[in-house]
Amino acid sequence: MQEERLREQVDHLARHSAFYRAKFDEHGVDPARVRTVGDLVGLPFTEKQELRESLAAAPPLGHHLAADPAEVVQIQASSGTTGSPSYVGLTASDVQTWCELGARALYANGFRPGDRLLHGFGMSKGFVGGLPIVQILQYMGIVDIPIGAEAGVERLLRVQADQRPDALIGTPYFLTHLAEQAPTVLGTKARDLGVRSISVGGEPGGGLPAVREKLEGLWDASVREMLGGTDIGCTYWGECEAADGMHFLSPDLMVAELIDPDGTVIDPVEGAQGELVYTALRRRASPLLRFRTRDQVVVTGTDCPCGRTGYKVRCVGRTDDMLIVRGINLFPSAIKDLVQAMAPATTGEMRIRADFEGHSTQRPLPVVVEHAADLPDDRREGLRSELETRIRSALNVKTVVELVPEGTLQRPDHVKVALVERVPPRP
Repeated sequence: MQEERLREQVDHLARHSAFYRAKFDEHGVDPARVRTVGDLVGLPFTEKQELRESLAAAPPLGHHLAADPAEVVQIQASSGTTGSPSYVGLTASDVQTWCELGARALYANGFRPGDRLLHGFGMSKGFVGGLPIVQILQYMGIVDIPIGAEAGVERLLRVQADQRPDALIGTPYFLTHLAEQAPTVLGTKARDLGVRSISVGGEPGGGLPAVREKLEGLWDASVREMLGGTDIGCTYWGECEAADGMHFLSPDLMVAELIDPDGTVIDPVEGAQGELVYTALRRRASPLLRFRTRDQVVVTGTDCPCGRTGYKVRCVGRTDDMLIVRGINLFPSAIKDLVQAMAPATTGEMRIRADFEGHSTQRPLPVVVEHAADLPDDRREGLRSELETRIRSALNVKTVVELVPEGTLQRPDHVKVALVERVPPRP
């Protein structure tokens, strides 16, 4: 089934995607010769930057749109880590595919038809944690209460106390914070609010023993991870009751490869570590072939007491310089672009002072920005405030901006200056 669908998908790309026709020509690929999953090894990867360039060259959905625009019924947006989001078009059948992918993941997480769920992911800006999760839950027969993280801790806890939904979804660190605030907001512990099952994603951490144990203890509920991404689907890896990694659940709807840093495919055997690469199998509007995710995973097993046959992984980080701030993916260059746009009040020079271990934080991001030498003292507070507001508006990330005089930060020479400076973690 997988290979039959792969042939159909490649033929669809060759006939309907200007982006892939050009890519096939450039690399000397004959689509008719792609017959098996093994043949994917000879095909070029699709990089995120190529998709950005495609979107910029042919808005609104790029040269990689492979369906009649009249068929598109929904457009999802990524986090916008370069200042402008990536946009993904969906036909009605694509929405159905996303729902099936997600339903398998959330079912593995312990959600069942008839459950009532409090929605703790962000609901704004077209993120896949918002509306697509609502659609998946409705597809499963689950009642979603779509409050969303933007409503704030007090609102979410009040709704939980009033409605007593038995399921909860969101990022692991935000849901931990939510539980910790329950005694102050409600005068009762989170464990007494009726949550039975929790699904976490959007950032690494839910699979870390200390994080999981704390979250389960606070809510007195099972905590399982899921994993996905805007470009291919919403969520399509799901952890089962064995709690030993997320299963690959949909080989009939997508091909997942694991590659080493050189791009060589490696076997997903227990202990293997590499980057995930995806090929869609049942997509019309924005199908991707060998898409490099930059998600770095380790394989935790290849069989499971639950009976699922898909191998299991933990996501351990990113292969690039991306940061994750409260579940939002962020490239440092995105902040750099916004700072540069504030010239001549700024010099355009900035650094992110990463005062946390790894690449993920729940705190506001410290950013140091050079102000122009001739900027009057009475304008500096306004500049600092405007920078924080612009970054929050464009990237959905909260920052704490520190202004420093022109010439403070190191200038690039023959060695590229990193935009992220590591400093000792805060306690």
